[in-house]
Amino acid sequence: MSGYKRILLKLSGEALAGGAAFGIDAERVKQLGREVSDVAAAGVQIGVVVGGGNIFRGVAAAAQKMDRVTADQMGMLATVINSLALSDALEQMGVPTRVMTAIEMRQVAEPYIRRRAIRHLEKGRIVIFAAGTSNPYFSTDTAATLRALEIKAEVIAKATRVDGVYDQDPLKFSAAVKYGEVTYLEVLSRGLGVMDATSIAMCRDNKLPIIVFNLNTPGNIMRMSMGEPIGTVIH
Repeated sequence: MSGYKRILLKLSGEALAGGAAFGIDAERVKQLGREVSDVAAAGVQIGVVVGGGNIFRGVAAAAQKMDRVTADQMGMLATVINSLALSDALEQMGVPTRVMTAIEMRQVAEPYIRRRAIRHLEKGRIVIFAAGTSNPYFSTDTAATLRALEIKAEVIAKATRVDGVYDQDPLKFSAAVKYGEVTYLEVLSRGLGVMDATSIAMCRDNKLPIIVFNLNTPGNIMRMSMGEPIGTVIH
């Protein structure tokens, strides 16, 4: 299969923490930036959504006693911190990027405007979408799906700690079986926990495939972008 022209890469916040429990590991971010920049140099247009778990985990205990809306807003702001960190790493490599936020903060980043985002992609810039959907009760998985559909990405590339979708957690169960491909319906009915149900349903309704692959294998973002059969395809 030939590669993709435009992808939406979904990274967890934990991916930026490296081996730490929370926070940002500068070396890990640089390494991620290098992989993403290589893919961009190969001519693939890339939108990125980063979670906020690595920042939010540090305040998670306090957030348990908070109003859900307030806690979700804190989580959205955590994604902005991560997006700026990734953008900085890319810019230091000479790769043009734009951080676009769903919550307006003009001194920090551009407000998200769909047509402008597409224009940035067409000009070869990497666009990092921050602050989720700006609405509480929606995860960054749902934000990634929404942005992927808006920018007409061909696929959502969901980077994880394991090399695909399994029938149970392979980090806990050695007998876990990996799927080469699986349907949206199976993911939902079996509760496979790849992404939240809202995002899976949105992908199903709009026929947007999801590739789940291992981020910790160097070069996997490039392999996935070039259409090599890695991980699990949900379609």
